[in-house]
Amino acid sequence: MPRILLIFILLTTPVFAVEPDEILADAGLEVRAREISKELRCLVCRNENIDSSNAGIAKDLRVLVRERLVAGDSNEQIVDYVVDRYGEFVLLKPRMSLKNLIPWFAGPILFLLGLFFSIKFITKPRQKEAVALTKDEEQRLSDLLGD
Repeated sequence: MPRILLIFILLTTPVFAVEPDEILADAGLEVRAREISKELRCLVCRNENIDSSNAGIAKDLRVLVRERLVAGDSNEQIVDYVVDRYGEFVLLKPRMSLKNLIPWFAGPILFLLGLFFSIKFITKPRQKEAVALTKDEEQRLSDLLGD
């Protein structure tokens, strides 16, 4: 019974795509590489970080990050290098900048505008238009009502 439980525990642990040949000998650098890799988006998988992606470009980016760490770059320098090379799309959490203000605030602004106009439309008093009846319709109505 304990063996089966151990197998299930091992099968439910998260599987990372980092291959053994990518892992750095220096544990401190490897921890930094994992932190950086979790901030970078796989360009093929879209909303998956390169640390857990099996795509070829994700592996190339993981290797690039580790090479830059070994070369002595700081975390910020490595992220800036990757962003310069691939654009800000590679960041899972985009930076707040002037050119990113529209994507950051367009959603909430459009939501608030939609909410405002919906409330205005719902609470707007309905004006009923008076429709004049023709002579034939008036006669028929009076006949139906028995006047």
